[in-house]
Amino acid sequence: MKIFTTRQEVAQYFTHKTGKTVGFVPTMGALHNGHISLIKQAQQVCNEVVCSIFVNPTQFNDPKDLEKYPRPIAADIAMLEQAGCDILFNPSVSEIYDDNEKWHLDIGRLEHLLEGEFRPGHYQGVMQVVNKLFNIVKPDMAFFGQKDYQQFMVISKMVNLMQMPVKLIMCPIERETDGLAMSSRNIHLTADDRQHALILSKALSWVKANFNTESIPALQQHAKNMINAEPGIGLEYFEIADGDTLLPANADTKKNVALVAARAGKTRLIDNMLII
Repeated sequence: MKIFTTRQEVAQYFTHKTGKTVGFVPTMGALHNGHISLIKQAQQVCNEVVCSIFVNPTQFNDPKDLEKYPRPIAADIAMLEQAGCDILFNPSVSEIYDDNEKWHLDIGRLEHLLEGEFRPGHYQGVMQVVNKLFNIVKPDMAFFGQKDYQQFMVISKMVNLMQMPVKLIMCPIERETDGLAMSSRNIHLTADDRQHALILSKALSWVKANFNTESIPALQQHAKNMINAEPGIGLEYFEIADGDTLLPANADTKKNVALVAARAGKTRLIDNMLII
């Protein structure tokens, strides 16, 4: 695997790579099997796969959260090599950002719903860095996990508005055997937190299993009650939304998605489940 740390190295490498389909998996590191599943999916349809590891400061609302974000780069490199990734792009902050850079792209209500309400400004930071990474790597296809469902929609909106020549692929959530969605943040969970956090996937599964027998308000209330009854879990939201807009779903919505965010102890977790 080749490791590049500058834009120039990436540009030089791809200057001579005409005719190859490039797949891209942008990450913030602390890799787990969910990330590796994205690499594997990219390998099935692309000639070369680039993974980026960059902990992006502009998408963190809380400086402490940025500071404590895990950065096990040696372990990440080993995982990527074992997975057969072709290129790792691992730039510094100064390689990506100039001083006092400004960015804003109006994507309407999508930015302010759900995650956007609890993490104001977060999605502007996400779009800013993904736009930069797309312009550096120039991938044909980019692969993102379904766990960050709203993020995928935000990036899709940006790609459409800016007419970027990249095809976005959403890949299914990878779960631990007990149902917990894989996340880089899971390493912060104590044993008790981790056990209590299982209520998130249980509530989502209950909603999916009972979707055709209960009304949407009843489903939502039952899921909230399940989560609120679990010790050590602080619910931020549980919503059943239109899978195309993330506005609240109703009886006529064709594509539904249930989304949840909560704190297990001090660790914030998100999860979702498609309900077709």
